[in-house]
Amino acid sequence: MVLIRYLRWNSGRTDEMSKRKIEIFDSTLRDGAQGEGISFSVSDKLNIVKALDSFGVDYIEAGNPGSNPKDMEFFEKASNLKLNNAKLCAFGSTARNGIHPKEDKNVKALLSAGTDTIVIFGKSWDLHVEKVLNISLEDNLKIVEDTISYLKSEGKYVIFDAEHFFDGYKSDTGYSMKVLEYAIKGGADVLALCDTNGGCLPNDVESITKEVIKRFPGIKISIHCHNDTGCAVANSIIAIGAGASQVQGTFIGVGERCGNADLSVIIPNLKLKMGYDCNGDISQLYATSRRIADISNTQIDNNRPYIGKSAFAHKGGMHIDGVLKINSSFEHVNPESVGNKRKLLMSEVAGRSTLIAKASSIVPNLSKDSKEVALILEKLKEMEHYGYHFEAADASFELLVKRTMGLYKPHFNLVLYKTMGEFPVPVGGMPASATIKVEVDGKEEITAVMGNGPVNALDLALRKSLTVFYPAIKDIRLTDYKVRVLEENSTTAAKVRVLIETADDKRSWSTIGVSNDIIEASLIALVDSIEYKLAMNE
Repeated sequence: MVLIRYLRWNSGRTDEMSKRKIEIFDSTLRDGAQGEGISFSVSDKLNIVKALDSFGVDYIEAGNPGSNPKDMEFFEKASNLKLNNAKLCAFGSTARNGIHPKEDKNVKALLSAGTDTIVIFGKSWDLHVEKVLNISLEDNLKIVEDTISYLKSEGKYVIFDAEHFFDGYKSDTGYSMKVLEYAIKGGADVLALCDTNGGCLPNDVESITKEVIKRFPGIKISIHCHNDTGCAVANSIIAIGAGASQVQGTFIGVGERCGNADLSVIIPNLKLKMGYDCNGDISQLYATSRRIADISNTQIDNNRPYIGKSAFAHKGGMHIDGVLKINSSFEHVNPESVGNKRKLLMSEVAGRSTLIAKASSIVPNLSKDSKEVALILEKLKEMEHYGYHFEAADASFELLVKRTMGLYKPHFNLVLYKTMGEFPVPVGGMPASATIKVEVDGKEEITAVMGNGPVNALDLALRKSLTVFYPAIKDIRLTDYKVRVLEENSTTAAKVRVLIETADDKRSWSTIGVSNDIIEASLIALVDSIEYKLAMNE
């Protein structure tokens, strides 16, 4: 509710807000790398740096050179990169107790990374100081000041991450504030308030951030949030509203436990919703997020705001009719503003407006009252009642329209198919075989192929036999295969739905098949995928 009130309160203040610059600090390569299942190679990290720099973030926290040889190797190679927008940052801890920063191996590693900006974290929660570090509160203050002071003497721009700051503030307000005071005494350029455990809610973040800014006027304040309560984005935005001028996070929200604040949501909110001045070409938001997800081997949820494939997907007939008339009726921003696109989904709940919008490129000059629209809708509902689901199978939908309208002649006839499995699987061998017979213009071709399973064997056999007639299909490949049981109570006799994604060097497309036989359902989808490819080449 605090965030909602804040956004309403700010509805007429875009002029004032646009005067304040908000810096974007990306930690995908450091904090994001701590997420489960994430492992970046040196090459991965270099490619992500290029993507982030091209997008236009201000800072890239690229790793901890004192923690592992891979990060040290990265910084060596990154020194040859020519960045146009971003500043690389090395990340590390304050010096150990009783050791001068000049002699501390981790501090030495930070300097050897060769970055102009260094992010140094230190404890601001008395619990961590006394129970985790096992040192006195006074010694911790000295460590913070001395480490920052030494880094400043080496000519570095220093961002101080006050680790566990919000928990520390709640535990002992005076001490957590004193840690910030000593960081400033050391010469820190930026104070980052960290919700390291991710347990804070917007009310606390707002009030505490305001108190810090009131206590230390003129000092640049950053916000660093984790998502353990699902509030990382809200907390980050509310901290900016409270006066913070830098926001830290990761692209697509990767990070330890529940992840970090998601910059792919924060940035468009700051720019499009709140009118702040911040770097980043949001027209490249979708492409940049996808690029980073691909390198990270991470899935982007379809319903993720702004960058999800379903972020601007419309299914209800009334919704589609409205958005086609006035996009703002059912879209809070223009999809193209973030590099995404509108998606109209075909289903049994879709109306005539949906069908016309989807089919207009296939059958021009359609109208709501035309017999063609009624015919296509009738066929669509019939097939969806059987189990088809066309919202994720645009290629099959296009073929459905053409077939229904008599606008499509098949490129081949599947005469017969046969599959066989083998158990036990021979060592080093293929467990399945498939035989395919196709006919094209009166000529037949029979092919038998071994595969890693019956579907794989069918796919290989079908494409091999058809390549004789259509060499263009040689470059297509199956990229995804999904099976869903539609009638769970029927057990092994259940009807199944198969969705496959096929790609060539230029594009990808999805097709669907439904049957009580999983092999037949797969083959229906495979045939559609090849028919669609051949139709594209006409």
